[in-house]
Amino acid sequence: MKNISMGSLIVWILTFCYLFFFLIYPILYVFQKTFIVNGSFSLEFFDIMLRDPILKESIYNSFFIAFISTVLTIFVGYIIAYALVRYDFVLKGLFQILLLLPFIVPPFVGAIGMIKLFSRFGSINILLTEILGALGLIKGPILIDWFENKILGIIFLEILHLYPIAYLNIAASISNIDPTLEESAETLGVTGFKKFLTVTFPLSLPGVAAASAIIFIWSFTDLGTPLMFNFFKVVPVQIFNMSREIYANPMGYALTVLVLVLTSIVFIAIKRYSTIRSYEMMGRGHVSEKVYKLSRGKQVILLTLLSIWILMAALPHISIILMSFSDEWFLSIIPTKFTLSHYQEVFRNNLTSSSIRNSLFYSVIATIIAVFLGLTTSYISNRGKIPQILRDLLDALTMWPLAVPGIALAFGYLSTFADFPILSAYQNPVLILVIAYSTRRLPYMARSIYAGLQQVHRNLEESALSLGSTPLKVIKDITIPLILANISAGAVLVFSECMIEVSTSLMLAQQEEYYPITKAIYELSTNLAVGNELASALGVILMIVVAVSMVISSKVMGQKMGELFRA
Repeated sequence: MKNISMGSLIVWILTFCYLFFFLIYPILYVFQKTFIVNGSFSLEFFDIMLRDPILKESIYNSFFIAFISTVLTIFVGYIIAYALVRYDFVLKGLFQILLLLPFIVPPFVGAIGMIKLFSRFGSINILLTEILGALGLIKGPILIDWFENKILGIIFLEILHLYPIAYLNIAASISNIDPTLEESAETLGVTGFKKFLTVTFPLSLPGVAAASAIIFIWSFTDLGTPLMFNFFKVVPVQIFNMSREIYANPMGYALTVLVLVLTSIVFIAIKRYSTIRSYEMMGRGHVSEKVYKLSRGKQVILLTLLSIWILMAALPHISIILMSFSDEWFLSIIPTKFTLSHYQEVFRNNLTSSSIRNSLFYSVIATIIAVFLGLTTSYISNRGKIPQILRDLLDALTMWPLAVPGIALAFGYLSTFADFPILSAYQNPVLILVIAYSTRRLPYMARSIYAGLQQVHRNLEESALSLGSTPLKVIKDITIPLILANISAGAVLVFSECMIEVSTSLMLAQQEEYYPITKAIYELSTNLAVGNELASALGVILMIVVAVSMVISSKVMGQKMGELFRA
């Protein structure tokens, strides 16, 4: 016990209590409400769930959306990652930045403009009609509702939003492959696609698995996009609707447990699969990445394909920008009249102006809490003088929000703290929203700080301690200044992610005066008059704030940015 620091132990206890109360306890409460009925264990709610045709269809739809979105997103992400890691071509640095564009706006915001573009009388049909008509291939107008199948529309938007996660994770894995392993395969006559299947792809599986876990959970639990498509037969929307009648309809508890169990199983299964084989490489760290120089013709082809994809990925952003400035837009490719009135209205309208203030306030306070928690959890996990098992437990708890869907945590908060005056979303949701934001994004903050601590040698701190400095003074004067870049990058990223938080915002912000931007956008989108245009203007403001934040964070973190999105 002599190596245990009482200060470290006290900090561990306080941090653990916070995480237990705001992360574990709400989940346990939901489980208790699900399985304990009238004082005894019961599977009654699951029996009802299996007999309810709407709930069964919702579960199937959510699985289908998540599975197809994951497969296609990994496919796209792998191609992009392989191209950018293994080939050298002009404008490569620019494309590496542009490929992260989807991060600056949640898919449900882009859905507003995408539905406009791909509707029966939308821009895509008008453009195709003009092109094909000019070529003499058609005589009448094209009137296809491209998103008539709403599931395909949701999948399309999920892919456009989530592929950067696949790209970042897979690119990191491919970069870590020892080139001598591939060269050895080539000396044995294994080349081309066979070398890729037998050497490159297996060695990059850790990145594929990490990305797959995040993408599957994200798309399975996405609430905003189905709501924008008015598609209600998915699990998140069912939970959202049931959250409005928690006391009258307890099925929401069972659906939340189902989400938690299924996403946990998928998360663990994917992680276990990636660790079945060893991926350690003796030569890593002593060799450079294998990069091929493309001929001019191949560079043109690659640049064209990447440009087309980036244009597709930018469609949600382009669409809401156009809608935010549109005064008249019907049967035309772009608006025929433009206006700034929607932006003026954003700052005059009580709902939109207050939502901007609310989001900024919630995000700033949540970021401060996340910085404090990230510092304590990362420092104790990396430096704390307590038993290793306690350090590992705290580290695992800190990372757990990556595997806990936002909608599940929000439902847990909504039900668990309903009778706590200062934490009840039904009375004043400010505190619980701030806590939800900071808890959800704590892993990003913790990973950023932990990476910084790994680069600070312990001898620097030990030398100061040997000269009489107190542990707190050492942390304040030496440790924090040395990892300030990591703290800043993590804080900016947490702030931007809080600004675009969807599930917890939609569920916990119950009264209009407390709406954050994302909840205001959803409410405006249901207004058949100028709601979509006003929502788009609010979305563009959100894009600008998040884009600036992401640029600052990526500048500081550099290539380590991808580490923050790992499972």
